[in-house]
Parts: sequence; C-alpha cells; structure tokens
Amino acid sequence: MPNVSRKKQKERKERNIMRKSGSQKGKSPSRMIDERIKELGDWRGKMLSQLRTLIKQADPEVVEEWKWRGVPVWSHDGLICTGETYKNVVKMTFSKGAALEDPSGLFNSSLDGNTRRAIDFHEGEKIDEEALKALIRAAVTLNASRAHG
Repeated sequence: MPNVSRKKQKERKERNIMRKSGSQKGKSPSRMIDERIKELGDWRGKMLSQLRTLIKQADPEVVEEWKWRGVPVWSHDGLICTGETYKNVVKMTFSKGAALEDPSGLFNSSLDGNTRRAIDFHEGEKIDEEALKALIRAAVTLNASRAHG
C-alpha cells in the first residue's frame, strides 16, 4: 500500500509543477477559468462559476484574462475585478472599488485601502445578484470614463 500513496503524492506534485510551470500556455483564459472551476469541484467552483455568469450578464463585452499564476480576471477598458479562491472564501476584488458607490453594502473586505475593495463570499451565502451586477456595471463605467476621458 505505501506505493499507492507515493504514487498519488507524485501525481499531485506533478500537477502542481505543471500548474506553476506555465503549462497552460496556448489555452485561452476562458478555458483556463473553466478548468479552475472544474478543478475546485466544490462550493468554491460553483460560486466562481456563478460570479462569472453574473459578470458576463452585467457586461457582455467583458474580456476574461488569466493573470498572476492562476487568477481569473475580468476587464473592460481596464481591470474590473478578480475571482480568487481560497480554502474558506471566494474573493471578488474590484481594482478600483474604493472609487465606486456601494449602496447595497456588498464590499466586506479590503476596506482600508485607497484603491481596491473586495467581497468575500462564503459557503452557503446567497448573492445579491442585482446589486452585484450594478456594482460591475459601475466599475465598467468608471473604467470607460478614465479610458475615454
């Protein structure tokens, strides 16, 4: 039996090396996000998938990117937000969140900085979809005003 666990350890190590070595080259960012969602295989994958859907509904022209060694990023005239996954939270960080109105009080993390704001989503939490889409649209409008102004 020890060989089985060594084999599994080796496979895990190889998967991690592949992820870190940039073996994702040649794959589209959208496909890499699809793979991340599938790879998570738990509530975090479902949450990231749901957030992604809401982002695309709020801004059909959004561009999906894959940055910083595996972070899904959504942009339109500049970075809108990221979708980071951690053990106990899925974090949606808005790069210019401090400049956005948040009438529904969605921002609940990274509140001290001068630029970013984030929303931490925990297992079982319900997303206020309309408020989140309004926040995404506000971020797109802010980016457009800075890009064209």
